[in-house]
Amino acid sequence: MEDRAIIAEAVNRFTGFSLLLLALFLVGCSQDNMRDLRAYIDEVKHRPAPPIDPIPSIKQVDTYLYRDDGRRNPFEIVETTQSEKVLPSNNGIHPDPLRRKEELEQFSLDTLRMVGTLDKDGVTWALVQAKSGKIYRVRPGNYMGRNNGRIRRITDDRIELTEIVPDQRGGYVERSAMVSLGEPST
Repeated sequence: MEDRAIIAEAVNRFTGFSLLLLALFLVGCSQDNMRDLRAYIDEVKHRPAPPIDPIPSIKQVDTYLYRDDGRRNPFEIVETTQSEKVLPSNNGIHPDPLRRKEELEQFSLDTLRMVGTLDKDGVTWALVQAKSGKIYRVRPGNYMGRNNGRIRRITDDRIELTEIVPDQRGGYVERSAMVSLGEPST
C-alpha cells in the first residue's frame, strides 16, 4: 500500500511540473515576442507587385484553299485492290515462342567475339566472349544473338549461324550470319 502512495505522489509531482513548464512555454510565446514577425509581414504586404508579362501575340496562320486540279483528295479514303495489297508471307518460317532462350541470346551478334575452338569427344565447341569479358562455350545447335540465331557450323576461324528475322510483309525469313575469330561479327 505504501508503494502505491509513493507512486501516486510521484505522478502528482510530475503532472504539476509538466503544467508549470507548459505555462512558462506559453508565456514565452506572448504577443510581445511576435512584433518583429508582424512587422515583416506588413512590409511584405506593402511591397509593389511585380509587373505581369504581356500576353504573347498570336500569329495569324495563312489559309490555303485546296483546288482539285486532278490530284488525289487527301481527305478521302481510297480502297486498294487485291493486287496492290501486301500479303503477309506464309512461308512457314517463324521463331519458336515456347523455346527456352539461351544465355547468349541476350546479346546482339556485333557485341560477341569468337576467341577460339575446343574439340571434346568428337564435338567442336566455339569459345565466345561477350562485351563484359565473360567467355561462353557453344556448339552447333545452340542459339546466340537477338534474332534467334542458331549455330549451323563451327570452323577454326568462324561460327556460321542462321537467323530468323522479320520481313517487310509481316512474316519471317532466314538469313545467314557469321561471327569471326578475333573480331566482332559483321
